[in-house]
Amino acid sequence: MRVVIAEDSVLLREGLAGLLTRFGCEVTAAVGDAAALIAAVTADPPDLVVTDVRMPPGFTDEGLRAAVALRRAHPGLPVVALSQYVQHTYAAELLASGGGIGYLLKDRIGDIAEFVDALRRVAAGGTVIDPEVVRQLMRHGREPIATLSPREREVLALVAEGHSNAAIARTLVLSEAAVNKHIGNILAKLHLPLTDDTNRRVLAVLAYLRG
Repeated sequence: MRVVIAEDSVLLREGLAGLLTRFGCEVTAAVGDAAALIAAVTADPPDLVVTDVRMPPGFTDEGLRAAVALRRAHPGLPVVALSQYVQHTYAAELLASGGGIGYLLKDRIGDIAEFVDALRRVAAGGTVIDPEVVRQLMRHGREPIATLSPREREVLALVAEGHSNAAIARTLVLSEAAVNKHIGNILAKLHLPLTDDTNRRVLAVLAYLRG
């Protein structure tokens, strides 16, 4: 897996590059700002981009905006935002841009093997979102979210994280039939069409929550 890393902290950038190399990845570029990220991907598109959210010069959302721009220029380019923060507007836009997307919080990564596995799943077209990111996006969602029951909110959070119905059933100790019923109710309350495709469900829900 060929990876481009964008991280303004030299220590974190070099540490991440060394870690990914140790797990068999090829780091084709490791850069420190959004402009360099866009230049590196344009010159040699990788299999995956891993980018910080806040980078020079403003340290606000430069990395995330670069990721959104890259997804527009290279549809389907797998991107993982790796940050200490949730930047609501561009996070929702990035997550709603299609498959091959991840948003992970640095402070909540506790297992390196699981982290690398998450990167590989995103590179393969999957969606990996930290549950805290989902919770924060949901809090910024529109009014219809308030119509959901507590159980439906739990199910929606797991749907938005990319879990299958079977996985949700195991997590909440429910039958799959009960999960199907909850999802049907959720999508009906949010005026979204029912579909069996997990990524489409995630993206539809997040696009709706973006408002």
